[in-house]
Amino acid sequence: MLLGLVLRLSAFGEYAEVHGIKMYYEVHGEGRPVVLLHGGTSTIQASFAEQIPVLARNHRVIAIEQMGHGHTGDVAGRELSYEGMTEDTAALLVHLQIQNADVIGWSDGGQLALRLAFTHPELVQRVVASGVGLGATTPQMQQAMRSLSADHWSSQVRDEYARVSPDGPQHWSVFFDKIRSMWAKPSWGISEPDLGKIKAAVLIVAGDRDFTRIEETTRIYRMIPTARLAILPGTDHFTFQKRPGWLNAIILDFLDGA
Repeated sequence: MLLGLVLRLSAFGEYAEVHGIKMYYEVHGEGRPVVLLHGGTSTIQASFAEQIPVLARNHRVIAIEQMGHGHTGDVAGRELSYEGMTEDTAALLVHLQIQNADVIGWSDGGQLALRLAFTHPELVQRVVASGVGLGATTPQMQQAMRSLSADHWSSQVRDEYARVSPDGPQHWSVFFDKIRSMWAKPSWGISEPDLGKIKAAVLIVAGDRDFTRIEETTRIYRMIPTARLAILPGTDHFTFQKRPGWLNAIILDFLDGA
């Protein structure tokens, strides 16, 4: 249930109570709404620092941090799931009275953007999804996810978590256990029938050295009737961070082109 409590923190940062979560979001610029959905274990700034100033010139940018991520605290007893985070995002957008938004998601945020498009089509006009996959579909992939270590995760991510998380640095291992469990599930991906339901215009993006193989990215692209595909050469999973010059131009053309 959305309670609608909003507390202004700064020029950009606000909280809203969504499904029992104090959900952090930022608003930048004015114009047609563009929603930014960050990657797993990441934050708004770590994911989209190179995109926000560019997009905010002509758009109202609404950047969201999911449960347990960044400035949004974890909730004891609630697991992390793509379904749950999608519904949290939808509730926040309804609270903000946003419809027909363009939604940009990276990695886990890309999964949420695609889910939002077929579960809440009234909220979504266009989708950009980078670095998405179909799930941990083999026992080997599931075991690889279960083997991920909280202590050996990126030091930059851990340092940023310690700096901004309301739960404090000691909660990192608890949060990481939740996200690792989500990633290890064999059914976390989006099915072909669900992808086929998407009516919004979609741009699927990947690096040619992304975590997801090009063959799987192409399969996702072909499952969505309205999709376009952009493969960035010489690029890994970190498309937004490492190729902003290329990707920003592609995104603006997709969002604002004829």
